[in-house]
Amino acid sequence: MSIYYHRGDLPAGLAFENGVAIDSETMGLNLQRDRLCVVQLSAGDGDAHVVHFPDRDYRAPRLRGLLADPKVLKLFHYARFDLAMIQRHFGIVCSPVYCTKVASKLVRTNTDRHGLKDLCRDLLGIDLSKQQQTSDWGAAELSEEQIAYAASDVLYLHALRRKLDELLDREGRRALADACFSFLPIRAALDLAGWNEEDIFAH
Repeated sequence: MSIYYHRGDLPAGLAFENGVAIDSETMGLNLQRDRLCVVQLSAGDGDAHVVHFPDRDYRAPRLRGLLADPKVLKLFHYARFDLAMIQRHFGIVCSPVYCTKVASKLVRTNTDRHGLKDLCRDLLGIDLSKQQQTSDWGAAELSEEQIAYAASDVLYLHALRRKLDELLDREGRRALADACFSFLPIRAALDLAGWNEEDIFAH
């Protein structure tokens, strides 16, 4: 396993034919107030790339090209938030999308624990540390601990997808999951437009 740290953009020459696992780190969870600080990615090959935006410069042409590429599947855990942050800061709608949290909720109905730490433990036997989750991601320089934490959030998403796909097929819910994944960019747009607390489908 290797972790690569980049400022402002991805390097040239990376390949993501099997989809790209993506996560983000922000100054907080308020979509209107808090800024995007880090985007981390993995091709599922055991390596992770941590892209840091200390200067709030989101031009990042190579990262933008990857995020906007309709031929590359983007894997997230809780895609709703990351997609909204990407839409807000990059002006890009990511598609196609796969969300391990949504998949888990559709097939792991025997539990109410659907966090990334829970999935890694239950499906992969891996214990993730969440110690750096609330650290200062807006710092001009990230610590080695922050970079390692950011990488851990994407290193296992490909393996989780394979496990969850098996469960989706077993329970006959693959088509339902695909429909939910297709709707996620719209759900993110609704959040950004102010409907984050309201269920517009409720009576």
